[in-house]
Amino acid sequence: MSGSSAALQPPADAVKPVRHPDAPAPGELLGAHYGECFGCGGQQPHGLHLQARAGEGVSITAEFTVQPAHQGAPGLAHGGVLATALDETLGSLNWLLRTIAVTGRLETDFVRPVPVGTTLHLEAEVTAVAGRKIYSRATGRVGGPDGPVAVRAEALFIEVKVDHFVEHGREEEILAAMNDPDQIRRARAFEVNP
Repeated sequence: MSGSSAALQPPADAVKPVRHPDAPAPGELLGAHYGECFGCGGQQPHGLHLQARAGEGVSITAEFTVQPAHQGAPGLAHGGVLATALDETLGSLNWLLRTIAVTGRLETDFVRPVPVGTTLHLEAEVTAVAGRKIYSRATGRVGGPDGPVAVRAEALFIEVKVDHFVEHGREEEILAAMNDPDQIRRARAFEVNP
């Protein structure tokens, strides 16, 4: 992405990202971190139901199909929905770092329209890490993983502690997630950019 803001330029002392040894294996489906997540959750009737897979290094691939509920202009995906797909894909990268992080900044370029019924093929990678800051980028293509670019983004994620969600989330959902009898679902609910 040319012309991104200074906030998205890693500082001189940034380091290359390192895939955590316990990260999901390349090709492994990441699954939803939280059933009610608009981006990846299966319990959201009009959500994106985005499916992400671990890639090589600190990268992932993902896809979602634009539904009628995702329209902005007649027959075309809403730009905010496309930005959400990019944000969800970029947030999923944090699973490969085994880091809890939230979006600090997201800059999106809309290159071409994405019609309803289109599957958006996304790929994302972490480009640098500097302290609590994680720099990443993503592209979304139409017509296949090698098709023309429709959207792209650069992002800055900020590492946080799990207390971030407990302090700022709505109590009803926080308690429900914390009291989930499924230990794995309970832990995952707070792992990825919500």
